[in-house]
Amino acid sequence: MRKFRSEMNFGVRQGSPCSPEGFLFSQSLLEARPHRRKEPSPRATTTSGFLSWVAGKAMSKGRAEAAAGAAGILLRYLREQNRPYSAQDVFGNLQREHGLGKAVVVKTLEQLAQQGKIKEKMYGKQKIYFADQDQFDMVSDADLQGLDAKIVALTAKVQSLQQSCRYMEAELKELSSALTTPEMRKEIEELKKECAGYRERLKNIKAATNHVTPEEKEQATELSDAILEGYPKSKKQFFEEVGIETDEDCNVTLPDP
Repeated sequence: MRKFRSEMNFGVRQGSPCSPEGFLFSQSLLEARPHRRKEPSPRATTTSGFLSWVAGKAMSKGRAEAAAGAAGILLRYLREQNRPYSAQDVFGNLQREHGLGKAVVVKTLEQLAQQGKIKEKMYGKQKIYFADQDQFDMVSDADLQGLDAKIVALTAKVQSLQQSCRYMEAELKELSSALTTPEMRKEIEELKKECAGYRERLKNIKAATNHVTPEEKEQATELSDAILEGYPKSKKQFFEEVGIETDEDCNVTLPDP
């Protein structure tokens, strides 16, 4: 160290990090203090890895089970429907119910066709698959006619049921808009109160002594109007001279309507 200091002069303050002894001192500190890297918790790492492993195993098991039963599902489906389907159609029809992937469906259909369990045919640029027709019994013309008659009868029955449904829907709509029994009882009570008020009003009108009938009043008005057409004075003067008394002159109060 002394020889290094005597031969080399850096022109810096001794003891600073840029001085030789400061450089060696800082270097010794770095060597003495190892860099500590934060390691993940062993428990957290183990738990996370275990859960990922369990999830992967479950998914693999589910896919394996689905793939193992795909042949039976597809074969039964094509036999029951007995009509041609593309792989995309089969996937779309069964994916929600059975959870089959598209790759599994395509591969299984090809395998079933190679095994001769179903038929495969090119339709344009895509393949269609359908059940082997040799497995079904031959149907005679008489059987076909019987099936046609059955279809006609069932179609007529469906139309009749649809018509009945429309009638019932209309009746339900009418009943839904009608008053319920409690609402009808409330309406009846309100009408009874209203009728009682009309009766009381009619009773007061009949009991009054200082009134004329509407017919009499109308006749008197028509007569006075005819006279006033040639009368030189006012209507009020005419009533005073003739001695006609109006409701206002007699302080007649009509019942409230």
